[in-house]
Amino acid sequence: MRQRVVVAMSGGVDSSTAAWFLKEKGYEVIGATMCIGMPGKDRGGLVRCCGFADIEDARRVALQLEIPFYVFHLREEFEKEVIQYFCKEYQKGRTPNPCILCNEKIKFGFFLEKAKGMEAKFIATGHYARVDYDERIRYYLLKKGLDRRKDQSYVLFSLTQDQLRHTLFPLGELRKEEVRKKALQLGLRVHDKSESQEVCFIQDPSYHTFLLENLKEPVEPGPIVDRKGKIWGRHKGIPFYTIGQRRGLRLAAGKPLYVIGIDRKDNTIIVGGKEEVYGDTFIVESVNWIIPQKKGSSIDAQVKIRYNHPGSEAYVIPKGMEGWVVKFKSPQKAITPGQAAVFYDGEIVLGGGWIKEVLS
Repeated sequence: MRQRVVVAMSGGVDSSTAAWFLKEKGYEVIGATMCIGMPGKDRGGLVRCCGFADIEDARRVALQLEIPFYVFHLREEFEKEVIQYFCKEYQKGRTPNPCILCNEKIKFGFFLEKAKGMEAKFIATGHYARVDYDERIRYYLLKKGLDRRKDQSYVLFSLTQDQLRHTLFPLGELRKEEVRKKALQLGLRVHDKSESQEVCFIQDPSYHTFLLENLKEPVEPGPIVDRKGKIWGRHKGIPFYTIGQRRGLRLAAGKPLYVIGIDRKDNTIIVGGKEEVYGDTFIVESVNWIIPQKKGSSIDAQVKIRYNHPGSEAYVIPKGMEGWVVKFKSPQKAITPGQAAVFYDGEIVLGGGWIKEVLS
């Protein structure tokens, strides 16, 4: 009996080609798209995912592949788990990563449960990552995708063993150019479709308008100061700034200044020179270990502090009951509260958590 898999089809080339590969391997493939209620417009050359146009693209690909197709309506779940989180984090002076929450709560949460309700053994996505089972330690491993330029393991660090057990990543062993070439050979209409950019639920190039419309509290301007307390100007509101930011400050300082701190309590943006953007020690909370670590023991790991960060060698040290301290062996630029810190042992994701506070 063939194993049933529901493919999360976003309407792009990756998930579309993933569905074809699984069908070729003999799986009983069902296509499904998440509808989160977004219009999915294309403005300023930025293509968003999960819009109505993407649903139609996915439907046409499913028809071409001769597989059943469904739409999972998850607007309320998306609003609660992703949009509210996004707004609250900016309101706190933190910089969120909604893609990680969408994967954890929506795609590998509600979507997976709906797939199980259809008696599917697996869900599959177009992520460039890999899942293996280690017989020796009896754990599922999350690994980097073979195409290091497209590797998406960073945004999957929070997945559990049960989620990994029911997940397939058909593109993990492939490079992006191979995927596009195969899609072209198959005549898939999405073979040259642009990749989605930025945040899928924001239709404008800037997220500022979205925040103004969705924040529960008013955004108040405040002072921009340096570490000595000197006032350099006024900011438009804490939610509009992030660590390492240079553009948009509009300060006549005679030298480049960067955001090096955000004080939510005093409604203050702190700026400094380029050298002050760098740090090496920070606290991580809400850590998810894909591979359990020995209690009370420190580990050496390569740590990524944002999606496009190359990763750097660090010590990961237990702190109290839940927290961990990460100390890089060399200073890194713009360690940002609200972003994820993901721990690697070579190509294997050990786990990760959320940056709470930068210590130095």
